[in-house]
Amino acid sequence: MKLKHISLYRLKKKISPIPFLILFLTLFCVFFVFPFIYGLFISFFKWNIFQPEKTEFVGLRNYINILFNKESIFHHYFWSSLKNTLLFVAISVPSLIIIPLFLALLLDLKPWGYRILRVIFFMPSILSISAVVLIWSWQFNTHGGFINELLKVFQIPRVNWLMAQPWAWIAILLVTIWWTSGTNMVILGAGLKDIDRSLYEAAEIDGANYFKMVLHVTIPSIVNQLFIVTIMTTIASFNIYGQPDLLTKGGPVINGEFTTTVLMMRIRAIAFGPNGQPGVASAMAVCLGLIMITISIQQAKVLKRMR
Repeated sequence: MKLKHISLYRLKKKISPIPFLILFLTLFCVFFVFPFIYGLFISFFKWNIFQPEKTEFVGLRNYINILFNKESIFHHYFWSSLKNTLLFVAISVPSLIIIPLFLALLLDLKPWGYRILRVIFFMPSILSISAVVLIWSWQFNTHGGFINELLKVFQIPRVNWLMAQPWAWIAILLVTIWWTSGTNMVILGAGLKDIDRSLYEAAEIDGANYFKMVLHVTIPSIVNQLFIVTIMTTIASFNIYGQPDLLTKGGPVINGEFTTTVLMMRIRAIAFGPNGQPGVASAMAVCLGLIMITISIQQAKVLKRMR
């Protein structure tokens, strides 16, 4: 009887968390697992939204067309927009790690009014992308925008921020940094608070200055937070859509190329455009997902070596 009681207790202990997870698992399956499987399924078809009976199984043809068939327009769309996406990832991820880390280190010194500064830095993160773009589109206006008027005070020529390169990418980057740095700052700041202060005292006794302490004490101590921030930021940067779509409309066009049209913009246009091709769009999305997973795994390996 005692053994039976122990086994029942263990069983009850194992299944007791299940009722608390059911809601989350249900939402996870409905909004992630099912769309993922359904999207993967669609990618093997020439899918017809308006006439489902004309849907045709094509196997790997969608993947071959976008990856290898240079005669296909979808090949050009995929690689040109992927190049723009990778460019944004390359310029945004380091900025969205270094700048929030600098802000977190600054606030960790607890200067006068640091609580107010923390709120100010984090506040843009709660805004929607529509509100953020509305605010910044006025600032980047060529005639009468705040930034160009400020440049005019210093007798610097006006910049056509949204219709010329590299200014269009710089504008998108500035908007993204202003909008999302606060979240990363909070995550890194939480990691800074958990560092044992005796480590700094020992480093100071050994003659280390502030920058050496940051390099040899602070950064190794917040590797877990850096890992979270790096992965989150990389995924978010690959999924960029609102900033270029609302700010530059994918332009400016240089030599027939839409220089800020990213892959998510192409996927949406191909899936839901006038001649919608959901199968091709799903294949592009799957390829993008595989690229994101591969890069995230490599980042995880690098950060693990820092531990």
